[in-house]
Amino acid sequence: MEIISQSFIPQCSVVAWSSKLAKNRLVPNRSNILLSGVRKPRLVIRNGNSDGYVVGENEDLGGITRRGESKSKVLIPGLPDESKGEAAAQISRSHYEWKPKLTVHIEKSGCENLEAPTVLFLPGFGVGSFHYEKQLTDLGRDYRVWAIDFLGQGLSLPNEDPTTISEETGGLGKNEPFWGFGDEAEPWADQLVYSLDLWREQVQYIVEEVIGEPVYIAGNSLGGYVALYFAATHPHLVKGVTLLNATPFWGFFPNPVRSPVLARLFPWSGTFPLPARVKKLTELVWQKISDPESIAEILKQVYKDHSTDVDKVFSRIVEITQHPAAAASFASIMFAPGGQLSFNEALSRCKQNNVNICLMYGREDPWVRPIWGKKIKKELPNAPYYEISPAGHCPHDEVPEVVNYLMRGWIKHLESGGFEALPLLDDGEEDWEQSRIAREIEFPREGWKKAVNLWLYGSKYSYWRGVGEAFRASFNRAFGGKSLHRK
Repeated sequence: MEIISQSFIPQCSVVAWSSKLAKNRLVPNRSNILLSGVRKPRLVIRNGNSDGYVVGENEDLGGITRRGESKSKVLIPGLPDESKGEAAAQISRSHYEWKPKLTVHIEKSGCENLEAPTVLFLPGFGVGSFHYEKQLTDLGRDYRVWAIDFLGQGLSLPNEDPTTISEETGGLGKNEPFWGFGDEAEPWADQLVYSLDLWREQVQYIVEEVIGEPVYIAGNSLGGYVALYFAATHPHLVKGVTLLNATPFWGFFPNPVRSPVLARLFPWSGTFPLPARVKKLTELVWQKISDPESIAEILKQVYKDHSTDVDKVFSRIVEITQHPAAAASFASIMFAPGGQLSFNEALSRCKQNNVNICLMYGREDPWVRPIWGKKIKKELPNAPYYEISPAGHCPHDEVPEVVNYLMRGWIKHLESGGFEALPLLDDGEEDWEQSRIAREIEFPREGWKKAVNLWLYGSKYSYWRGVGEAFRASFNRAFGGKSLHRK
């Protein structure tokens, strides 16, 4: 770690947003979509003593200099810049047939690093391995890095219709634009449900049969749940789990294994074909959520820093929604039962089996608030919990420099048996006893020096203090930092 200043808050002045970054990238160049308010001029904080750095839209910058916290500034590397001769790891793509007609799309890098640890990334809902491009090209320089698409999502959608039209319908529906809307399931799709249990089995296949060795596994949102679930049931195949704003719940309907009687009360559990009423509902809902404007609006919500380039992510999501199997797969996912283990049960099993867990959360996530990460921290006091601001639901894509820096440090810490200090703990292991350590992290990006705030919560962290902090942060966001007291 390189300490470049002992003064945490530099002398600051407010300047107009650079024209280089003024373009709001949440609306792709190829699209004519316009979101309300996206062309508003933005402000940044610029360091008054140097060339300056962007800190983004962080209204809580001064709030992290509370008494007792470290105030150092840390400079970390940016992503590989090929224009400066920095070689990025090359990504290769392939498909593996797990079961008849069920093919898994995989992206990987760093295959030449034969003695290096293996890292497997699991995607969130609605995206795929493409969401980890910044990890594949950067971390692939040091590790063997894999990312997969869950079955029913991304490029792991089926290559043919899982249903057929029965003779009784007289061929009605042959021109149906959606796959899965037929009358009978194909033999290979009989009892197929895109669920947590299916994805856990899929990950097991990839780790055992394709990668062939235990892995460091990381997941964002839904992928975080699956990563924890897999580690709970196969701890011998997992060297460590990184949760990136992991969703703590998934599946609204009872699991037939753990609640067989209750599960029978629900007439459909995500199998093919879709029932008639579900078909109509799916068509209505799909028309709305697959609209490019809706997709752009969702990206606007989950990314805190609207200067982040999400053009490629947007295009890939739109491409996925145009697949004929996408709508029925979405319905199967939404009506699938929950897993045989709840998130908390999976966490308890990991704790019993001493599975190493690291938490990395974007503080401004509008969906999975950091309070969920703090609840996990309460159950695992010695698990490192990092909080990044400004960052939203997908910190690995919004601030990949920081997440990659933390991932490298976390893996080095475990591979060294604890001799390598955790990121932010270069001052000594006793710092880990503190309730909270704060740093300002600075890194280069597109010719700028960008900065974010990073917190590490130690073993003496108080959960209820975190609840209070979350309440204050929510109040400040809602009321613009105004005082509770009126004058």
